[in-house]
Amino acid sequence: MFIKFISKLSDFTLPGKKAHFLAVPSKDRLKRISKQKFNIKKVKKAAVLIYCYPNNDKMFFSLIKRSDYNGVHSGQICLPGGKLEKNDKSLKDTAIRECSEELGISIDFDKDLFPLTPLYIPVSNFLVSPYLAHESFYPIFNPNFKEVALHIQLSINQLMKLKIEKKNLKYELDTDSKIPCYTYQKHIIWGATAMILSEFKFLLASTK
Repeated sequence: MFIKFISKLSDFTLPGKKAHFLAVPSKDRLKRISKQKFNIKKVKKAAVLIYCYPNNDKMFFSLIKRSDYNGVHSGQICLPGGKLEKNDKSLKDTAIRECSEELGISIDFDKDLFPLTPLYIPVSNFLVSPYLAHESFYPIFNPNFKEVALHIQLSINQLMKLKIEKKNLKYELDTDSKIPCYTYQKHIIWGATAMILSEFKFLLASTK
């Protein structure tokens, strides 16, 4: 099923905002996304990778829990990735480099990646470009625990069973906001990661 999905990706129309809106964490961000309210010249750029691979005849992908640090995304569940560096030739290279560094794997920089819809994160002023990649083998992971507190492997089947729910989460300065999120093994997946995964789920569902 997944290989069929990959082979037909170029035939699909990205759902973009339609999928993102399902998991948008605040009305303010909803307005910013709807109106593209950010300065493209001043925005910082980053890329993340939905890195898929087989394990026991099922397809999985990797999420990470970020290590604690002095920043707005400290300790969050997210996709492997990070900011564009001056030596990166493209955001595609950023996604591959960051995923390789964080998970301790080797990914060919010539590997074909499928781009998903870029997403603006107001709280950190990043425009994040998500990409999708897949392998035909199970990688040997050696996570960089300076950056990665936990490596989470989630199957595509499990992802498709996850439903958006609303929970009281600490979000910026508001401790009582009900935030759309996914829950997997007590891990809360929200914000940009949940929005990106919502689009991925839309695409996966389109093969049925």
